[in-house]
Amino acid sequence: MTERFSTSTEPSLENKESTETAHLEPPSVKYKDTFIEALKEFHKEGKYTYLDVEELETDFDAFLKKIPEIRKAMNNVPESEFWLVDNDQYIGRLSIRHELNEELLLHGGHIGYAIRPSERKKGYATKALEQGLIEAHNLGLTRVLLTCDSTNVASRKIIEKHGGTLENEVDGRPGDPSILRFWIDIM
Repeated sequence: MTERFSTSTEPSLENKESTETAHLEPPSVKYKDTFIEALKEFHKEGKYTYLDVEELETDFDAFLKKIPEIRKAMNNVPESEFWLVDNDQYIGRLSIRHELNEELLLHGGHIGYAIRPSERKKGYATKALEQGLIEAHNLGLTRVLLTCDSTNVASRKIIEKHGGTLENEVDGRPGDPSILRFWIDIM
């Protein structure tokens, strides 16, 4: 189960409201309450349903310790997980896959992230990718693959704004739209 780069409801690159203080951090217990609020928002969209709110409320520390193993099980490659935070609030997550397997080469890429529904359309996806590219470079990556659904115009614009060059369009999973594959050179 891989995640595609998806920010389908972020329509404008110009609408940055107050994202200047947003930054990536390792997952932390200090964001427990706002992470759980965000998870409830994602659940309403049918996303991240494998995470149980009650379990997290009971033992958030155990969840934090399991994140690397959860991510590895999802994509079967080494990953770094970051949380996008702003004003001590959890805004979203970003993961960087250090390498690609066959599945990620088609449907996922090196960088995947999600912005909580209540914080979309504010420029946070742009900020997340901007900082994610810096982190990818710090990990030694010089070229990264990002993918998005062909129907996701906002994601395409964000990727292209950051230098993404469309390589091709491939079939999506059954029942899903086709996938656009972009490469970004980071030096």
